[in-house]
Order: sequence, then structure tokens, then C-alpha cells
Amino acid sequence: VNMASGGSGNDVSTHDKEVLKEIFNNGLPYSDEILVEKINNETTEDNEQVEKAKKLEIQGVRAAEAGNVETAIDFFRQAVNIAPDWPSAYNNRAQALRLKGDIEGARADLDKALELSHETGNAACQAFIQRGLLRKREGDDDGAKQDFEKAANLGSGFAKQLLAAMNPYAALCNQMLSDVMHKLRSDQSEPEV
Repeated sequence: VNMASGGSGNDVSTHDKEVLKEIFNNGLPYSDEILVEKINNETTEDNEQVEKAKKLEIQGVRAAEAGNVETAIDFFRQAVNIAPDWPSAYNNRAQALRLKGDIEGARADLDKALELSHETGNAACQAFIQRGLLRKREGDDDGAKQDFEKAANLGSGFAKQLLAAMNPYAALCNQMLSDVMHKLRSDQSEPEV
């Protein structure tokens, strides 16, 4: 969020929008239709309150992606109030709170999402990623690594990338492999004499 420029707190940078997409969409270029399906498939124990919360979440995600962070927080707050045992709403509100700069509020919502999800499912996966990013930002690399490992075990390719980036040997290996592949490609594109 571009708070330093004197913005209203609702200005979202391009980087923040990309992070939003990564967090909300778990590293995949989902369309809104797939996002809706992902939220709708989060639980099989739907009731009327959860259905209302899902609709509010979808509106919140769309508002956040449009840069309307305060509006997104309001939608997520309504979803939490309607379905207080629905972990996805806490997870999504945490992302919007983080973008607003409310790190403590975000952390509390992530912890609640993990508690309610019993550390399983998509909401837990997203919460582990977000909490890991917060921990990394605060210099808690061990805590971040633990959260990224849990998210990776829940199937997040993004968490696996984050873990690899934290491993200096893996990063060096990836760079060397990239250099070799680049050289091979450039050698193949040169005509033989």
C-alpha cells in the first residue's frame, strides 16, 4: 500500500496487486470464475451463513484486486461476522489488513484461520504462506521456513518457490542450471558453419 506518498491508504501498487493475486490465487493465473469455484469448494459443510460469507468474500477479493483495500476489509469483516467459524474469511481479511499495514490484525486473523481450519485445506495453505511472509519480513527466517514447509506440504507451489529462494544452495543451483540452459539455447540457435 502506498502510504508514504500521502495516499488515502486505498492506493495499491502494482507489486501489491501481484502479491494479492499470488496469495488469493495460490500462484495460478485464475480467472474470477475459478476463484469463485475455489472459494465455493472450500467446505462441504455449507450452511446459509457460509454461503452468504462466500459471496461477501468474492466481493472482497474483487475489491482488493481493484485496489479498494478498505472496501475489501469491510466485505471480509461482514463475512467473519456472518460465519465466524469460516476460516477463509479470516485468511482473506488478513491479506487486506496486511496491505493496509495492520500487521498485528493480520497475524491475529491468520492464527484464527489456522485454528479454525485445523491447519488443513486451502485456507490453511494460504494462511501459512501469509504468516510465513510476515515472519520473513520481520526477520524470523526459521518461523517463515516452518510456515512455508507446511504450505508446501498442503500443495502450494508458491511456498516451494519461497523455500527454494531461502536456501542459498538451491538458489545457487538454480542459477547454475539457468546459465547452462541459456548457453545450450544460444548454442542451438547459432548456425553451423
